[in-house]
This record gives sequence, structure tokens and C-alpha cells, in this order.
Amino acid sequence: MVNPAKLVVFAALALAFTACTPKPKLASSARWAGGADGPPPLRSTAADRHAVEVTIYNDDIGLVKETRNFTLPAGPGVLRFVDVAERIDPVTVLITPLSGGGDFSVIEQNYEYDLISPAKLLEKYVGREIKLMDRNEYHGRQTAVSATLVSVNAGEVYNIDDSIHLGHPGIKVLPEIPGNLISRPTLSWRYENKAAADYKLEVSYVTAGMKWEADYILFVPAPGDTAGVTLTGWVTIDNRSGVSFEDAKLKLVAGVVNKVPKLQDDAAVALFGASEGKMYAFESPEVYMLEGAAGGIDHDFYAETAAPRFERSEMFEYKMYDLQRPTSFLHNQKKQVNFMEAHGVKMEREYVVNFDYNAEHSAQAGRPTRYAVNERFKFKNSEDNKLGDPLPAGTVRIYAADTAGRNLLTGEDNIGHTAGNEEVVLRVGGALDIVAERTEVNFRQISGNVTEREFMISVRNRKDADIAVRIEENAGGEWEIREASHKYEKVDAVTFTFDVPVPRGQEAIVRYRIRSSW
Repeated sequence: MVNPAKLVVFAALALAFTACTPKPKLASSARWAGGADGPPPLRSTAADRHAVEVTIYNDDIGLVKETRNFTLPAGPGVLRFVDVAERIDPVTVLITPLSGGGDFSVIEQNYEYDLISPAKLLEKYVGREIKLMDRNEYHGRQTAVSATLVSVNAGEVYNIDDSIHLGHPGIKVLPEIPGNLISRPTLSWRYENKAAADYKLEVSYVTAGMKWEADYILFVPAPGDTAGVTLTGWVTIDNRSGVSFEDAKLKLVAGVVNKVPKLQDDAAVALFGASEGKMYAFESPEVYMLEGAAGGIDHDFYAETAAPRFERSEMFEYKMYDLQRPTSFLHNQKKQVNFMEAHGVKMEREYVVNFDYNAEHSAQAGRPTRYAVNERFKFKNSEDNKLGDPLPAGTVRIYAADTAGRNLLTGEDNIGHTAGNEEVVLRVGGALDIVAERTEVNFRQISGNVTEREFMISVRNRKDADIAVRIEENAGGEWEIREASHKYEKVDAVTFTFDVPVPRGQEAIVRYRIRSSW
């Protein structure tokens, strides 16, 4: 049997040992969260920007590079990098210390985007007591009602005085904002710093929501004016990234950048390369390779034209355009900047009608079928034609002066990326005063798969000037022109053309006979 006196002695010794044992220190994760044993997080906003550079690609991505100054104490800490783009891809973050030595290193990164909203705030208070301000409009009084928020799933549910209320008209009053909610997207870094110092950090990342496109205005002078046409180019920048940029250095990259498909949105794992002084962000299991509005359009045509424009440079197989002055562009804003202007460009005008040889002959035999005649403009993108630099893809809007001196919109067309010394062809629209008809006048079945067809094409010029019309035909199978009234050109395996002069007020007739086998 155990002596009760010994039990008392053992119990006293145990209590004494417990009181003498030192309490364990908080884990580093507590310091990362800003616990009592760690320094409070440092915070940097857009106001701390020393410089910012934005490179925008055609396909809805942008590369942001900004420099901020920091004063960091020695030891571990947390740095909150505020005012980043809402659509940032956190795995693309790159940190480069520009000054301060190699004593600073990032060992962990979080991207925090749980932004404050009424719905988010209420979610955080489920199961807790809040106040509801109930206003009596008749008596002009306002009273506070204590309620427990039971649920916010598909509607608010409150427990008030042991009664369940489905919703409440009163104003919700919360005692505080929970610490894990933020007002703006933030990059949070856990860092190690060997010595207190002033640092200049360059932070780069890729974000979605940025794109640019080129728009052109082609002005054609009035008939008889020999000055040539004027081509003006404008860059339209659309910023929907969720962040604004003030006095930014702007670069535009023309060309489509290859992308690595992403399988899932894993958390970013940031690795710091001490030897190179840069942090690289990876996404498990594969490395993410760097990819290459509510507001109105903001432009001042005269101010932008007088200011320095873009300077072109090369980057691998892409074309880069650098704006030679700082500019600001806000979130949900479209901005236009002039990037080129060429006067005296020599341009050719032509009229084209496209016929389909493969149309069913039974539906057309003996009856004329009318086709639209389209007007096209052509010019050479060359130095001797006042141009020569690569033209980014975009929309060309064509204005022309009529005989009364009025500038009218005559059409628009898209162009692709056009290299120097290449030809630009623009389809303007239909020519109403030129009439083209085609009639199948003869058809013979030579054998089971060989046919011979004869066509007559009529082109009538109702203009006050002489013109030339290009007739484009599309054949099929193996074909041969057996007879033709005008010289033709075989363009490719299925296309042949006739260039036909038509004097003003007159009609030109083209006849040809073609044999085809299938």
C-alpha cells in the first residue's frame, strides 16, 4: 500500500518542476504572422515607387518592373508589398536587390488577395455577435440590437433573443476588421536580413489584363491632289490589370509570345538565388516560363503628336517600341499615343471582282449574274515610300476628301504584322458605279470527268474617269484555258486573273473557254 505522505511529497515535487521549466518559444510561423515575438510587418505602397517600367504584349499580358526603396532592420521579418496588379501571376515574381549587398534574402512568399468586401466581412463573423442598427423613421430614433450571425449561405440568418431571423433591415455594425482581410492585393514576403541597411529592390512580375493594339488613319487627298496619302499610327493601350501606373516608362512588344499551359493554380514557391542576387518563382511541378473599360479613351491628339514618340528596337523575333517619355495610365482606362506619321505615301488604287468558277452551271447558264466590284488600296512599306519600319497589326481606317473638300470615312480593314519592304493591301469597300456581270454561254461534257465551259464577263464603267478592273477567277481540278479574248495570268493552282482597262462611260467584254477534269 502506498504511503499517503509519499504521494503528497511526489505531488509537491512535480509542481515545483513544472514551475521551474522554461516556457517554449513561439515558432517562426508566429513571427511570420506578426506575433508578439516578431517585429510588426513592414508595408510598402505605390507612394514608395522610385521608378516603374511596364512592357505590354499583344496577347493580354504585361510585364511590370518597379523599384522601391526600403530601410530594413537586421534579422527576420515580414515585408508587405502593396499595390500590385489584381491579376498578377505570383509565380512569375522576380526580386533583384539593386543596392544593399547580398545580406537580404526572401525565404517565403504569399500572395494575399482576400480583399475586404461586405460579404467577406460577414463571412468572418459567422458564429459571433454583431450589432444591428434599427432605425424607426416614424419616431426618428435609432436603436442598436445585439444579434448572433448564424449563417450567410444564400442569405443572412440571425439569432436575436433566441429567435431566428431570416435577414434584417438594419445596418450591420462590426467591432473590428479581421486581421486576415486586406484592402488591396498584396505580396507578403518573409525575409532574412543579416544587417540593418537601406535597400533598393527591383520587383518584376507578369500580370494579365494589359494589352495594346495599333490603329491607323489613312487619309486620301481629293482627286487631282498629287501630294500623296498620309498614314498616321496610334497605339491604344487598355489597362484592366487592377492597378494604376504614374509616370511609367512604357514598352510595347509586337508579336505573339509562346505560353506554357498551366495545369493548376498551385501556391507559389519562391526561391532566392544568392549567387545571382535574384529571386526566381517556380510553380510545382513545372517551371512557369515568362510569357514573352469602364473608363473612356484618354488622348490629346495635339499634345501627344508634339511629344516624343516611340523608338523601335529588336528583342529576339519580336519588335519592341519604347515611348520616349514617361506616361501615366490608370486602371480601367484606354489611352492612345501617336507612334508614327508618314506624309506623301505613294499608293495604288485598283478595282477587283471575284468570280467563282465552281458555281453550278445549271443555275447560271444563259442568265447573267451580277457580282460586286471592290475597291482596294495598295502601298509599299519601304523607305523610299516614306515608311520602312515594321507596322504592328491593327485596324486601318480610310478617310478621303471629296470634290467639295469634305473628309469622309470610306472604309476600314485589318492588317497583320507587316515587315519592311512588304506590300500592304487594304479592302476599302464596294464600288457602286462599276457593274460586273458574268454569263455562262456554253457548256459541254467531254467525258465522265472532263467538262468545257465558256463564259462572258461584262464590266461597265459609270465613273467620270478611265479605270482598270482586275477579274479574279477560281478554278478547280486540272484546268486549262483553251481560248481567251484578253491576256490572263495564272496566279496559283486554282486562280487566274484578267486585267481589263475600261474607259469612262463604256463597257468591256471578256470571253474565255476553260476545260477542267476532276
